[in-house]
Amino acid sequence: MALSFPVRRRAPELIAPAAPTPRETKRLSDLDDSESLRWQVPNVFVYRAGPGRADPVDAIRRALAAALVPYYPFAGRLREVEDRKLVVDCTGEGVLFIEADADVLVADLEAAGLRAPFPCMDQLLFDVEGSAGALGTPLLLIQVTRLLCGGFVLGIRLNHVMCDASGIVQFMDAVADLARGGRELAVSPAWCRELLDARKPPKPEFRLPENDDVAPEVALGDMLMRTFSFSPADVAALEVLNMYNGLPRDY
Repeated sequence: MALSFPVRRRAPELIAPAAPTPRETKRLSDLDDSESLRWQVPNVFVYRAGPGRADPVDAIRRALAAALVPYYPFAGRLREVEDRKLVVDCTGEGVLFIEADADVLVADLEAAGLRAPFPCMDQLLFDVEGSAGALGTPLLLIQVTRLLCGGFVLGIRLNHVMCDASGIVQFMDAVADLARGGRELAVSPAWCRELLDARKPPKPEFRLPENDDVAPEVALGDMLMRTFSFSPADVAALEVLNMYNGLPRDY
């Protein structure tokens, strides 16, 4: 039987940077223009109750506004220019934020299976009307849901054009540091997308199909869904293997 529980959400709000930020346009790299990146990536993270009694919603809301000052492009909107190039209009409009409460325990979510396809995604990451497109919409949607046991669920939906997994981890690490009372970021963001641009003038030597029209339908008959779960011990073993092969620990 599928897990079902009520979720009470407040109206979505826009969280803008906590201080004034530059109003400018930033070009994305040639790699970022790929049609395959123009979609929203959902993620759900479940946290047990911590030793403190701070409200996770208030702490994350404040930290998010503070983190958006150095990470101000996240508060902007994507726009297409010539030849389908993408730019970020750094408007400071903000990211979508949803406060919620759910009548469920972390143990209940674990029993339902914390693996893809996650059975409660719709409850814990609300699809705000008009926010799912790649262009002209908020680049981040965050829902923080308090649980009965004192834990909480952090749902994140990000525009893949803006960043990949390592990029959103760096941003959310900054949010976490600020939520815990930190005043300085461990890692300062750097845009530097121009490093991935073509030569000027461009000298293409091969045809690139990335911007070709994507097929409207993908044949799913030969596809299978499989979930690979990694325990903390598995992750530690992979880190050791990386170091053995001369790669950094967090590669």
